[in-house]
This record gives sequence, structure tokens and C-alpha cells, in this order.
Amino acid sequence: MHYTLLQFIILLSAAFLLIMLAQKVKISYPIFLVIAGLGISYIPGIPPMSIDPEVIFLIFLPPLLYEAAWYTSWNDFWRWRRPISLLAFGLVIITSVAVAFLTSSMIPGFTLAMGFLLGGIVSPPDAIAATSVLKNIKVPKRITTILEGESLVNDASSLIVLRFALAAVITGQFSLSNAAGDFFLSTVMGIVIGLAVAHVLYLIHRFLPTTPSIDAAITLISPYFMYLAAEQFHFSGVMAVVSGGLFLSYRSHEIFVDGQSRLQAINVWATLTMILNALVFILIGLELPIIMAGLEGYSIWEAFSYGLIISALVIVLRIAWIYPVAFIPRWLSARVRRSEAHPGWKGPLIIGWAGMRGVVSLAAALSLPITTAAHINFPHRNLIIFITFVVILVTLVFQGLTLPYIIKAIDIYEIDPLVPDEQQEASIKQRLLKVSLNRLRENYAQEIEGIGLVNGLKNELENSLNHTSRRLESMECEAIENAEMEVYNHILKDIYHIQRQELHKIRKEKQFSDDVIRKQEMQIDLSDTKIPHVSIKSNG
Repeated sequence: MHYTLLQFIILLSAAFLLIMLAQKVKISYPIFLVIAGLGISYIPGIPPMSIDPEVIFLIFLPPLLYEAAWYTSWNDFWRWRRPISLLAFGLVIITSVAVAFLTSSMIPGFTLAMGFLLGGIVSPPDAIAATSVLKNIKVPKRITTILEGESLVNDASSLIVLRFALAAVITGQFSLSNAAGDFFLSTVMGIVIGLAVAHVLYLIHRFLPTTPSIDAAITLISPYFMYLAAEQFHFSGVMAVVSGGLFLSYRSHEIFVDGQSRLQAINVWATLTMILNALVFILIGLELPIIMAGLEGYSIWEAFSYGLIISALVIVLRIAWIYPVAFIPRWLSARVRRSEAHPGWKGPLIIGWAGMRGVVSLAAALSLPITTAAHINFPHRNLIIFITFVVILVTLVFQGLTLPYIIKAIDIYEIDPLVPDEQQEASIKQRLLKVSLNRLRENYAQEIEGIGLVNGLKNELENSLNHTSRRLESMECEAIENAEMEVYNHILKDIYHIQRQELHKIRKEKQFSDDVIRKQEMQIDLSDTKIPHVSIKSNG
């Protein structure tokens, strides 16, 4: 036990150092961690490290999906639902079919069911890899929205394909009509269960006397409740986490009415996701030599050539699929032509090239059972896992390293008519000031006349000054009585509460960027944390 803990601490420390080094050399850290893990595994004396697939699915996958759903803009997701759905469902199915027929004809003894199994494993791109590559590169908002939205849903569709293909390999029976019905049922019921659990968690957050630490703790266990509840009934745990995360994110203004709760939860999740991502990507590299040693009946070059061919297939398929997805709806629908700017050829190229595979493919491959229902060795298990590793390495390293250069070479620019962030911030700030002043004048007219601090707050709002600095300066005045300060603090809390409600109305109007709205929300939270805690949950 002590040795295992020491291994974990050393591995985590190495991952953190590698992330810092990746930032120094300006390489996306998932790419850097995979390469470094592969290099570390060949150092003499390094003990072999194997990943338990159940650990990845149960411990790693739910929080990573939940965090991605939490920061996904529902308005943007819904706006680009057509290309997201065609990529997340259509491309996953097309890729699975193509891989199935190619491998069944290319690899001796590889059945069509095994091909579908491998296709379901390698079909979903990894969101973390793509967003980390694009993090410091300016790309159109439409591209990042589609990539993030696709990654939320394609994991579910690929794992459902994997489930049915696995059942066909193990039992030797497969019905296309039954599989299609089960696919639909698993997806829909996963969403239903996720939303049901999310509503219960929302009520706990909203109406029970929580603290910032309890709020943060509840958010940590939320994805596990959603995932396990859906999987218990054999429905899609991934869709449960995604749908529940989107719902709670949309109601976050009611869950975190206190700025300290929101900031604490954000900090906790930022640390947790960094740890999980660092561990998974470095373990991908560390695991490869173990899989290579397990290849039986295939030479390394033979297995590697299969992996390269399938990697080329999934890359070409994605690029070939993305252009019809971008252009055919415009040819068929006048409404689409009116409502959406022409995508051009540059945006689809970037989306097509950003199909790096990662965590989900790794976990899915390693989750294959050792034996079948007849208690014989699972056919081609090590080959399937090795091919998956090759696809992850090729797409992650080759596409990930070349993507920034492609973006710079084609000189892409924003194609949708977006209002500049600075203008959005000014407009939102203007509305927040107006609603705050209205609240003061309508509800606290008597206090404005009788308490200097409140009158000072009104003047600060009117002049768009830094009200927090002014309040801190006024606290130095010994003439301020404690009772007046308590009233003042309560009014400030109420002002921040009404500002958050107005931000929620602004978000529903879909006129402003969610990133800008979150920035304003963060400013309110930071100001809120500088004053003593005053509960306003009962104010509605």
C-alpha cells in the first residue's frame, strides 16, 4: 500500500513538472505528457504501470465530462446543434462502419463484429486534447463551440456502439433493429436519469443551508451520482452526466448565490481536472510497452502498420465528412443560408484536423474482457488495444503538433457577426449599473437619505466607480456605527444578488457571449467575497 501511494505521488509530481515544461516550450500538454510517458517507460528500472479500465471509467470519466458540460454554453450548443449532432452521432456511426469493413477484410480472423468494436473505440475525438491545442490560438467562436459540443455527445454514442459490438463478439448474436432501438433507448433514458438526478441536487443546493465547502463537495459527487444511476439501469452514464451537467450549469446562478461558494467550487474543479488529465495522458504513454509485450501472433511492425492504416482512415473520414456537413444544409435550406454565415473552407478544415483521440478511446480499449462467455480468450484483444494506442499516438501527436501551424498558415478569421468583447462588457456593465440603481431607489430610498454609506454606494454606481475600494476606505472611519455597517453589507449582498439575476436574463436573451457574461459574474463574485457573509437565499 505504501509503495503504491509512493508510485502515485511520484507519477503525479512528474506529470506536474512535465506540464510546466510543456508550457515553457509551448506544446499542448496532453501531447507532451503522452510522449514523455512513453519515454519514461523505457528508462531502465522503471516498474511497469498498468491502468485498470474500471478506474478510468468510474473515477476519471464522470468528473471530466461534468466539468466540460459545466463550461459549455447551452445557447451556443443549441445554436450549432446540427453540425454537433452530425459529428457526434453521424460521424461516429460512419467511422465505426468503415473501420469494421476495413479491418474484417484486412486482418486475418477479424470478424465484422470485432471491426465494429474497434470502430466504436477509435471513433470519438478527445475534447481536452483539441481545446488545449487551441487554447492560445485565436480561432472563430463557431469552431471551438462545435468541437466542445461534439466531444460532449460523441463519447456516449461511441460507447453505446462499443456496448452492442462487444455483446455481439461475446455471444455471437447481433440484431441491427434491436441494436438501433437499444441505442435510442439508452441515449434518451440516460438523459432522463441525468436530469432527474440534477433536479434533486439542484433542490439540495437551492433550499438547504449549505456552506461554500459543502457546495463544492456536492459538485464533486454530482457526476458520480448521475453516472452510476444511469449505469445501474444499463443506460448511458455519459449522457446522464452531460445532460445533468448542462442543466446545473444553466441554473448555477441559483445554486451559487454567494460569491465565495462559486469561487471555491471553481478553484476545486480547476485543480481536480488538472490532476485527472495529467494522470491519464501520462499513463497512456506508460502503458504502451506493456501492450506491446502482450502482442501474441503479430509482429510489432505488422500490428503497427494496421494502426497506421486505421489512423489514416479515421483522419480522412473526418475531413471527408465535415465538408458535406458544412455545405449540404446550406444548399437545401434557405433558412440556413439566411441565419448562418458561409463557413468557407478554412473552418471545416480546422474542425476536421482537430480529431485527436484520447482518454475515452484508451478506457474503452482497456475495458475489453479477458475471456468471452464461453470462457475462451477474447479474440484479438491485445491487437485491438495496440491499434487503439497507435491511433491515439498518431492523431494526438501528428495532428496535435501540426494543427497550430495549419491555423497560422491559412490565416483564419471570425466569420460570424460577433459583437467585440469590449463592447459586450460595456453593455452588460451598463445594464448591471441600471438595475442596481433601480433597486436602490425603489427598495432603499429611506436608507439612502439616512445612511451615508448607502448614499455613497448610489453615487459610486452612478459614476461607475470602484464601489469595493470606496467601501473599504469608509470602513476606516470610526464614526460608522456597526448597525449601519450591517445594513450596508446586507444591501450590497442584495445588489449582487439582483445583478446575478439580471445576468441570467441576459444569458437567456442570447445576445452576448457566455465568456463575457462569466467574466462579469466573476467580478461580482470577487466583490462579494470582500464583505462579511450575509445569507439572501430566503429572498428568492
